Order: sequence, then structure tokens, then C-alpha cells
Amino acid sequence: MAVRPVRIYGDPVLRQKAADVTAFDESLRGLVADLFDTMKAYRGVGLAAPQVGVAQRVFVVNVPVEGEPEQRFAIVNPVLDMRSGKLTAEEGCLSMPGIYEDVGRAAELRLRAHDPHGQAFERRVDGYLARAIQHETDHLDGVLFTDRLSPLKRQFLRRQLDELARGEVPEGYHPQSKDGETL
Repeated sequence: MAVRPVRIYGDPVLRQKAADVTAFDESLRGLVADLFDTMKAYRGVGLAAPQVGVAQRVFVVNVPVEGEPEQRFAIVNPVLDMRSGKLTAEEGCLSMPGIYEDVGRAAELRLRAHDPHGQAFERRVDGYLARAIQHETDHLDGVLFTDRLSPLKRQFLRRQLDELARGEVPEGYHPQSKDGETL
């Protein structure tokens, strides 16, 4: 499919609440394929549709899970509930290159959603996969991981965020092709 440009902090689409997906058609599956291609090219572990300028409730993840194969799948219209525990770990975001901070998230939760073909599913997730799903679901609600930081930490990051909003992206932030070439 295609690698789409990732929207950077300051782009208004990142603050919009995404609309529910109602048509589980080839257009949706094309978007999902583009999200996977884009996520891989930018070397991410998750990517939400608003990050490529599409305000729909869909995201993809490709998360390494210790002792298991990678968890690679698309999630449409997610609902997260039955949260338990809390883990704090460093997060970053493809829409905020160069910014990393510790964020507290639920350690375990229940995910109810659909796949790109409209099939409903439900599963319990924990650890890094739960963190990635919460991060990407936040994108669908117009929430960025920096919104979950203390006011003091957000103030500390203000200069970097302002630079991103002005289009000053860190040097070397470009997608990579399959053979490692910059696109």
C-alpha cells in the first residue's frame, strides 16, 4: 500500500475526537494496510488513524511480547474497560519525535473492538501491549501522552512542544524503506 506522512504535534487533527467506523469495507482495509506500512517505515509499535490525518477510530499495533510472537493486529472502534493495576514506564510518540517521558497506565484491561472485517472480539491484555493499546486509544480521543503528565513536566517540555508545533522536527526523523533507505 502506501506510507503516509505522520502528523506532528500542533496539527489540529491530533486533538479531534475520531468518529466511529461504520463501513467495514475495502477503504477501511486500505487504511489499515497504510497504517501498518507507515508504522513500519517510521519504526513505531503503534499508529492511530488521526496520526495520518484520518479522524476514524482505528489503529494498528505491532508489539513485541516477552516470550511470545509479536502481537500484530488492527483495532477498530475500541472500548477499554475493567482496568486494573498501574505501571509507569517511558513512552514516546511518532507525532512527537524526540520526546519521551514516564507515563502511568493500567497494567491490565479488557479490550472490546472489531477487526477490519467487522468481526467483534474481546480479550484481556496486559503489560506493554496494554500500554500500547491505551496510548493509541488516547489518540482516537484527541489525547496525547503529554496530557497525562504533571503540569510541571508539561511545562518542562513546553519549548520542545512549541518547536514541533512550528514544524521544527528533529534531524533524522524520516520514514525508512524496507531496505533501510530514507523515504
